[in-house]
Amino acid sequence: MSGQVPVFPNGKPMTTVTGQPASPKSRLAATLLCFFLGVLGIHRFYVGKVGTGLIQLLTGGGLGIWVLIDFIMILVGTFRDKEFRVLSNW
Repeated sequence: MSGQVPVFPNGKPMTTVTGQPASPKSRLAATLLCFFLGVLGIHRFYVGKVGTGLIQLLTGGGLGIWVLIDFIMILVGTFRDKEFRVLSNW
């Protein structure tokens, strides 16, 4: 049975199409959190990046620039969680 991709309990694949490990966190949830609460760094807390989440909280999302960069990275699929896994599952 080669060719089967391992999946998380929610049915989403554990790897990306390029074979990189995928995060169990939702890309849609991270996108919405970044859009609505980005200046508070909530999307970074969501993916386990507490240290940078605190920095964003204290700096207003890096004066909005850091939040914009994170938002774009999440949308294009290059944003990673605490364990450096790509958020690829919507």
